[in-house]
Amino acid sequence: MKRAVYPGSFDPLTYGHLDVIRRAAGIFDELTVAVLHNPAKSPLFSVEERVKIIEDVTKDIPNVTVDWFTGLLVDYAASHDISVSVRGLRAVTDFEYELQVAQTNRLLSQGKLDTFFLTTSLEYAYLSSSVVKEIAEFHGNLDRCVPPSVEQKLYEKFGHT
Repeated sequence: MKRAVYPGSFDPLTYGHLDVIRRAAGIFDELTVAVLHNPAKSPLFSVEERVKIIEDVTKDIPNVTVDWFTGLLVDYAASHDISVSVRGLRAVTDFEYELQVAQTNRLLSQGKLDTFFLTTSLEYAYLSSSVVKEIAEFHGNLDRCVPPSVEQKLYEKFGHT
């Protein structure tokens, strides 16, 4: 059984993330979406909120589970018997950074963690969590950016009810 992890901050989850989740779930037997809890950062949504959001929007994908972690991905993967990390690429600029991370993870894991890159579908290539938060802050239209439940939570966070 091939198990993979799709790590990220997911603050918030976008349609681009969901696209990668659905496609990776079709490739691997089990996919864990692992929300990174970084105490040095101040995300818009708490780690618990992000986990719940992802659980809600992926409940129709039977081989997807949602978890959270802190620290190094290689440690999380090793403790959960996961050998593949899934990463989404929007543009060439993403690749340079992601390649460095993939090579570092492979080194730190002593060759036990490989990285599987999925290019984002073209209709989501422009999306980033930062852009989505900015649109939400100014009460812009998020229909093409995030699922409706995420849109509602974003508007609530910014005081738009």
